[in-house]
Amino acid sequence: MSTSQPVPRTHIRNFCIIAHIDHGKSTLADRLLDATNALSSREKRDQFLDNMELERERGITIKAQTARIRFRAQNGEDYILNLIDTPGHVDFSYEVSRALSACEGAILVVDAAQGIEAQTLANTYLAIDADLEIIPVVNKIDLPSADPDGVAQEVEDVIGLDAADVIPLSAKSGVGVSDLLEAIVERIPAPSGKVESPTRALVFDSWFDPYVGAVLLVRVVEGKLEKRKRVRFMATGNEQDITEIQIVDPHPRSVDAIAAGEVGIVIAGVKSLAEVRIGDTLTTVKNGSEEPLPGFQEVKPMVFAGLYPVEAECYEDLKVALEKLKLNDASFGYEPETSAALGFGFRCGFLGFLHAEIIQERLEREYDLDLITTAPTVRYRIVPKGGEPAYEIESPAALPDERERIEEPVVLATIHVPTEHVGACLALCQDRRGVQKDMETHGNRVQIQYHLPLAEIVTDFHDRLKSVTRGYGSFDYELTGYEAAELVKLDILVNGDTVDALSLIVHRDKAQSAGSELTRKLKEFIPRQMFQVAIQAAIGTRVIARTSVKALRKNVTAKCYGGDISRKRKLLEKQKEGKRRMKKVGSVEIPQEAFLAALRLGDES
Repeated sequence: MSTSQPVPRTHIRNFCIIAHIDHGKSTLADRLLDATNALSSREKRDQFLDNMELERERGITIKAQTARIRFRAQNGEDYILNLIDTPGHVDFSYEVSRALSACEGAILVVDAAQGIEAQTLANTYLAIDADLEIIPVVNKIDLPSADPDGVAQEVEDVIGLDAADVIPLSAKSGVGVSDLLEAIVERIPAPSGKVESPTRALVFDSWFDPYVGAVLLVRVVEGKLEKRKRVRFMATGNEQDITEIQIVDPHPRSVDAIAAGEVGIVIAGVKSLAEVRIGDTLTTVKNGSEEPLPGFQEVKPMVFAGLYPVEAECYEDLKVALEKLKLNDASFGYEPETSAALGFGFRCGFLGFLHAEIIQERLEREYDLDLITTAPTVRYRIVPKGGEPAYEIESPAALPDERERIEEPVVLATIHVPTEHVGACLALCQDRRGVQKDMETHGNRVQIQYHLPLAEIVTDFHDRLKSVTRGYGSFDYELTGYEAAELVKLDILVNGDTVDALSLIVHRDKAQSAGSELTRKLKEFIPRQMFQVAIQAAIGTRVIARTSVKALRKNVTAKCYGGDISRKRKLLEKQKEGKRRMKKVGSVEIPQEAFLAALRLGDES
């Protein structure tokens, strides 16, 4: 074990890297590690901080990662730089907001070829709200289509940061990285907390380790945390002894203490996951602080889906896995749910469809579970008859028959597209029941604002936008409230029985097409039985779409060689009667692929 040398607070810089997805955040983090010799040549690899298997496969950052690097500036002084690499996708903006709370500055990365995108703006506003010093950077200046000067001017026109302060660089080749390091030291302020003050440390991330329990990633705002000292979680009142303190430089390394301004890992023997909350304040039991830090705004899930184990006996395993994931991802929520078709499971809340996909994949890979996911829905507001107070539902099964009206969540979407793709983008938004609010042109790019129902964008809107704009479109959204709409519950009946897990809430105008498409897709996946299986889509008692899975038929007349036709007819009638009886008592098992078909509704439209 090594001890951390005391670092003057004036020589610490805490910053994060923010940008739109694919603008080069993780590659820039690699170059910063290279430029400060933080890694040996044997340890170097692309996207070093993206250590989750899913991140490396998909080429995106999902979890914010931290690294502590040492840098000797041109003035001959040594500095400690605490770097946090953040995600770029809209579904993980909560990760970004948590990372920003642990910093004094942010590096804003903009692609020199693509310019400012939707998530660039969204993350910049998060940084401005957090009162951070922003260093704008134009990346990928070595691309043939790069326009560093034009993009720098765009940064000034759209965001309001001086074009002269924009640093041009290439995260791929390392050009300009030394200028960026000097700018970090010069422009980002040092932490303001004092070591002598009562200890307050912000828990801004955590995860579960099977050997030591809950692991906490903290930013010490005031005072210091020391090994073997007793600390209190101010939100829960729980008290624990610190057993281990580590700094990540960029590999975890044990130290005796971390002081004001520093970021580190704290292990305090926390075994129960309920004892830890993201955004909690750690303080010492002796001479501790009475006033907690502000913490984080409670995040509300936007998209809901049911998660069920394929094997009923895996229910408890799924419950434990969800508890551990909740510790690592505070934006994810769940509660128990029962389905007539699928048995016991959980109703889970996500920030978006990609978030739901990532959670399901992590459960299947990290915890070795086989899961069935029901069709995603959003949270609707029900206004009952008789002046009773409105309430929210998260599942189609909870939709009451008697009601005054249904209100659906509406978002303000900001879309950035090249001028040549504006027409296709407007057509897509109109098809999704959008109302145009604004349109601005910046050079050869257009910023469009639309009011859109959240239910219309959570599943495949991002994919469709990328498709119609040939990959150049980007969008970000924020929830603006609820609006009344003509919504109905679409039930799916298989062999006359309602499959509650496949029920959807859809707009009345789209019910017919959604019902036809879903019944057609289900027909492909439901195996043939010894009797005909009817698949119907219905609104209440009115069937609006139907298809059938033909029965398997045995040739019962094969043994009749010639002879009277009445003999063959008698055998066929006997077979028909048997099928009719079997249809009454037979049950149709719906495979997992059928539920996945509901998830991909609209992919081929």
